[in-house]
Order: sequence, then structure tokens, then C-alpha cells
Amino acid sequence: MTAKKNKSKSKKKVGKGSRTCRRCGTHQAIIRRYGLNMCRRCFRETAEKLGFKKYS
Repeated sequence: MTAKKNKSKSKKKVGKGSRTCRRCGTHQAIIRRYGLNMCRRCFRETAEKLGFKKYS
């Protein structure tokens, strides 16, 4: 009789801690829409270069 070994499943990284800003590396306030993956501070600095316009 052989004993079965429980194999642990590999855990996927999901959630806020797994996503970082592609520019500065912070985990907070990530904008993921349109595939930006930038924090809001970096987005404000580079938005005009990316083609976003500020209204009023």
C-alpha cells in the first residue's frame, strides 16, 4: 500500500499586490484601463505625451 502525496497547486499572483506601475514600480493607484498599467502620479506626468487631453 502506497501513501498518496498531496501535490500543492501553483498559486497565481492575483490582486493589487501583483500589479506594479511600469514606470516607478509602486503598487498603489494603478490605472489599468487601455493597458496603461501606470500609477496615477506617473500618468499625470506622461498623459499629454500619450495623447490624452485635459478638459477644463
